[in-house]
Amino acid sequence: MAFFGGYAVLGANGIFAFGEYKRQVAKREHYYAALDHKREVLRNRVALLDPRHANPDMVDELVRRELNVAHPDEVIVPLN
Repeated sequence: MAFFGGYAVLGANGIFAFGEYKRQVAKREHYYAALDHKREVLRNRVALLDPRHANPDMVDELVRRELNVAHPDEVIVPLN
């Protein structure tokens, strides 16, 4: 009985391991919140590039960035 009681308190899944589990959960929740934010940003960009009603500004920005095309009198300011 003493062995099982000691293992319940000091073991890998015991009471003392509970604090580490809470830290791991908090870390994962923070990571998942960052992923949710990235997913929302990507979802917004996809919605702006929908072929049925694409946002002209987004299409123009994407084409200029991918093709590296700009007029000589334009100033390009990188945001990243």
